[in-house]
Amino acid sequence: MTALAPLPVNPTGPKERVAYLDNARYWVMLLVVIGHSLTELVVMDSARGVYTWIYAFHMPFFILISGYTARHYVGDVKQIRRIVSTLVVPYLIVELSLQLINRHYTGEPAQLMVLSPQWIGWFMAALILWRLTTPIWRALRYPITTSIIISLGSGLIDIPNVLALHKTLAFLPFYVIGLHMTRERFLRLGTMRLRAASAVLLGGLFVLCQLVRFPQAKEWLLWKNSYVEMDVTFAEGLLIRSGLIALGLIMTFAALSLVPRGRSWTTAQGERTFYCYLLHGFVIVWLDRHYHLWDKLEPYGATAVAGLIVAAIVLATLLMTKPVARTFRPIFEPKLTWLFRPIDESPQVKIPT
Repeated sequence: MTALAPLPVNPTGPKERVAYLDNARYWVMLLVVIGHSLTELVVMDSARGVYTWIYAFHMPFFILISGYTARHYVGDVKQIRRIVSTLVVPYLIVELSLQLINRHYTGEPAQLMVLSPQWIGWFMAALILWRLTTPIWRALRYPITTSIIISLGSGLIDIPNVLALHKTLAFLPFYVIGLHMTRERFLRLGTMRLRAASAVLLGGLFVLCQLVRFPQAKEWLLWKNSYVEMDVTFAEGLLIRSGLIALGLIMTFAALSLVPRGRSWTTAQGERTFYCYLLHGFVIVWLDRHYHLWDKLEPYGATAVAGLIVAAIVLATLLMTKPVARTFRPIFEPKLTWLFRPIDESPQVKIPT
């Protein structure tokens, strides 16, 4: 693969929000909440097909956008402070809280595992590592090729669940590709011909997922097991993961081509996906552990699946509203002025030589 053009060096970047990307965040967050809502029902054919289709591309979609928004990261003082306040602190709050809730109902985990995310915390752990290593991907001559090699190679070895390292490495190509996206490249996805083809592609794959049962699809689409754990040879594992990377990219770009470009009510909602991601897990865990909701819904088959999809859309939309953001912003985005040294923003005087 030929070298890409150098990434921009200016760390500040444009201040205005891009409606297109906020719209994309809204729609992908719906997929995240729907997918998590269906996890306990994948034993049913009616849920398995929808789950497989969503998991084939929803995290690649989310991660690619995250890479794009991090493309100006150079590790200055303000950016480091923001990582701590908007990623490290929320990770600790959410991960420890969910582990305590699970332990209350099930007794597991017996010991709190701060560095071993059990569920939704993995993405925040991955974002921390991806963001901190962004300067490396800016400096490499062939960053995308390198990230793909790392992703494929990570399946060859057994990696412990420290900061979700296996998933972090496996999903790495989508983040690095996102770093190299530009507005112009996003705009090229919006031609009518490409949008029509994308709709046919995504629709066709959705139907295929309903009709065909893919062996071990759930395990492969979680991107966290080694090839040995998946009971395949190294060659088979490399081939399957290569196919998943290609499929994830194709479906991601197809979905991005269908995202509306103009401002709408979904734009404002998309600005607040952060809170939805952090909070929806608590709702799902509470309903599952306290009321055993999914056990009660399973006998209703496809009707339960359809109902859960509608409920997930409503829940996600509510968690992206302004009152929710206003309530939880002090918790999930603390200022932490007591923790950091004051930033010296006075202009630096260059001493002549």
